[in-house]
Amino acid sequence: MPALPTCPRSVAVALALASCLTAAATANAATPSPAPRSAAPAAACALPGKTGWTDEGHDTDRVQFQPSTGTRRVLTLFVDFPDARATDSTGAYAAQLAPAADWIRKASYGRSRLALTSLHRWIRMPADSDSYGFERGLTFESHEKYVRDAIAAADPYADFSRYDMVYVVPTRAASAISFSPTYLYDPASSGVIADGTRVKWAVTFGQDLWRWGHKVVAHETGHTFGLPDLYSFTGATHQYVGGWDVMGNIAGHAPQYLGWHSWKLGWTRDTQVACLTAPGQRTVRLTPVERPHGTKIAVLRTSETTAYVAESRRAEGNDRNACSAGVLIYKVDSATPTGEGPVRVINGNPASTPPTGCTGLDLAAYAPGQTFTDPADGVRIDVLAGGRAGDVVRLRMS
Repeated sequence: MPALPTCPRSVAVALALASCLTAAATANAATPSPAPRSAAPAAACALPGKTGWTDEGHDTDRVQFQPSTGTRRVLTLFVDFPDARATDSTGAYAAQLAPAADWIRKASYGRSRLALTSLHRWIRMPADSDSYGFERGLTFESHEKYVRDAIAAADPYADFSRYDMVYVVPTRAASAISFSPTYLYDPASSGVIADGTRVKWAVTFGQDLWRWGHKVVAHETGHTFGLPDLYSFTGATHQYVGGWDVMGNIAGHAPQYLGWHSWKLGWTRDTQVACLTAPGQRTVRLTPVERPHGTKIAVLRTSETTAYVAESRRAEGNDRNACSAGVLIYKVDSATPTGEGPVRVINGNPASTPPTGCTGLDLAAYAPGQTFTDPADGVRIDVLAGGRAGDVVRLRMS
């Protein structure tokens, strides 16, 4: 779900590659090609953020958004309401969240960890559940009031100075708390204070927790790290990235964060990024993003705020149910706002019929022998080889 903006405050919203490469080189021997260039440093492909909020810029504001590496200490509160009283145990609710810690650990190659602590008691909110305005027009002020009420009611039982973030989980009886927005504090306001510390980041879960489980935790926590929504706020909901990346379709079959996001968050190192910013070509061996080592993304920067990215995806780890595997190619625009397609996956197989449960865009991964071109930007990406250990791509820019 959208991270609610504070300004303005209005809307919630191994492979045996040698023989393959030799064959490819032989096939192309008669065709002149651009001379290879020295590799540009990874930083040359990092895009600046231009929206002032969650976006694809590499320069994430670490005042507004929390650190995305290290251990984040999270306190989970369970709340009920005068008009929606809990009659069950908090254990089942905590169990819905618990797998998120392992999911984030795997997704980040162990560089980000959630230390989840649950306050196992029901905290009674001071107002009825339907008074908090949980609908798609939820304002920042109403959302902050909900967070403030939960913190104040729980304050006698918890020391908030020990935690970096708070999760607020309502009783299932509170149907009015329908969805799960992220709270990001406004540095210019007095905010929510407890135990001498300011509560800067919170996720307030809703009924969709029971539909999406721990992956909604991964999505919403991603907002606190500065990631935008990849699904569309208008039109077809999953028109831009399909089921690739949990910041798009939370229920998607390949929810591992995109390699671009992993780099933005500091989980992928600069040494794991291949960059091309000027006319020339380079060949890159990509290791699947589901694994921690090797080169993760190949980037062709096309303007101040745009780039094409190629990465290797496999049906394993957090992506074990992926509908396709191979090279995922997508365009990034750091000037495009959240919910408007800041990332757009290029479908390498638009004529394919997806199996039950998958969408056309879920079959987007390119296979050896396939090529993507964008004549307007002078970009070409050839998939030269693929196998269990990853893929080989050739980047060209004219």
